[in-house]
Amino acid sequence: MISFNLQKYILPALGRGMGVGLLFFAACSNPKLPAQYTESQEKPDIFPEYQDVTVPVNIAPLTFHIDTEANDYVTRITAGDQEWLYAGRDVCPTPKQWAQMLNAQMVNGQMVNGKCRMVNVEVFVENNSKWTRLKPFAIYISEDEIDPYISYRLISPSYVTYEDLTINQRCLENYDESLIYGNMANSNEKDGQCINCHSYQAYNPERMQFHVRQFLGGTIIAYDGKIERIDMKTGKTVSAGVYPSWHPTEKLIAYSTNKTGQSFHTHDNQKVEVQDTYSDLMLYDVEKHEVQPLPCDTNDLDCFPFWSPDGKYLYYCSAHYEKLDTAEATTKEFDMIQNYEKVKYNLYRRPFELKTKSFGEREMVFDAARDSMSATLPRISPDGRWLLFTMGNHGVFHIWHRDADLYLMNLATNETRRLDEVNSDNVESYHSWSSNGRWIIFSSRRTDGNFTRPYIAHFDGKGHFSKPFELPQRHPQYHREFMRSYNIPEFMTGPVTIGSQQFASEIRKDSIKAK
Repeated sequence: MISFNLQKYILPALGRGMGVGLLFFAACSNPKLPAQYTESQEKPDIFPEYQDVTVPVNIAPLTFHIDTEANDYVTRITAGDQEWLYAGRDVCPTPKQWAQMLNAQMVNGQMVNGKCRMVNVEVFVENNSKWTRLKPFAIYISEDEIDPYISYRLISPSYVTYEDLTINQRCLENYDESLIYGNMANSNEKDGQCINCHSYQAYNPERMQFHVRQFLGGTIIAYDGKIERIDMKTGKTVSAGVYPSWHPTEKLIAYSTNKTGQSFHTHDNQKVEVQDTYSDLMLYDVEKHEVQPLPCDTNDLDCFPFWSPDGKYLYYCSAHYEKLDTAEATTKEFDMIQNYEKVKYNLYRRPFELKTKSFGEREMVFDAARDSMSATLPRISPDGRWLLFTMGNHGVFHIWHRDADLYLMNLATNETRRLDEVNSDNVESYHSWSSNGRWIIFSSRRTDGNFTRPYIAHFDGKGHFSKPFELPQRHPQYHREFMRSYNIPEFMTGPVTIGSQQFASEIRKDSIKAK
């Protein structure tokens, strides 16, 4: 199901895709391979770029559009001793065909994860009555399954309009997408909402939270069927809870509390700079409704907490910034805007004692500022061995920084490297591990430089990733026409079963004031 506001963006794409599909079935229901053709060493230009990617055995069908210009097209997909033929520029295996491809065994294929699992793709193109077979490519099938669901915010490319923002969930095993909650559910002509920061405890969709800002504002916490709206702002915190991280086993959520603003560049083509002028960390007890601020230096900007899988450490990023302009008339906010490139974040962690719910002194994990860089969004793999983070030249909101790349640290050796096999020449930002630690999903603007799309990559458990692939869609060119960005992609072990109207009804009830 798709919300009403979302349809105005999707229907044009569906209309176009349906037109192509009708033509395909009417004119090309029985494609045949050319009897004669020449060989080319050039691979076909396709969208999305699925050449030589590794996908999980339970992923939805990969469909693609052939961008290579020609008069006619035939595509042959083979797996084991089976083959499938497709005519036209859109290659769209049915779910039944895709399942057959994934389960077919190659007799003389390439070894993948110890097994011969791959799908071969051959594209034939015709120009001037002459056929050419472009260089074949493979799609490799991993035995490592992926979590069946992800969730994300869908947000329009605007800095002032957000009424149609939604939190959606998508089944990775097919193309089903549904609404978790949307801004319009409780908005009216006078009062509006802005929802953000959905998060889950140990990938469990029955234990989640998200924030509602402005009208009926608060933090919505759903825990095993119980839904509460919490007012977390206290006299000892900069704000209510902002960026969350659930403790892996306990009813505790770590938050950063932030005073965030945005400024607009007049010369830099990166458009926007989002900054925290104040940010701290706090711990929220879900049962007791208690907020516990973490002591820190007032000139430290602590942000984006994340628990280690054993719950013994809280990782986060932090920048130390003291006002450079000593004039009293100059505010810290304006001073930081003027010197935004000098704000550099490092990665830290604090030990946590569960019995006393207390934190120890912070420990440096990665010194990015030493190399005049800025690191953010620390995420620990489920086995506790690997630290994945984003790094760019400055700041903490790397979604707007084209130099931002993903990096990986081996926590046993502290060896750190840029993930060249994953990164692109555009933005790589938010990222999450799957529950089995064999996949990551991350936001990237590599497609067109404007919209973030979810990309998935396989992890071998030894420090290396496969080539990323874009979230599969039923219609190959869907993401070329979809004018929203995917924000905060998170894995889930199943769907959120609480309906959006149930959330809306609970949000209208009185909030609980945190102590």
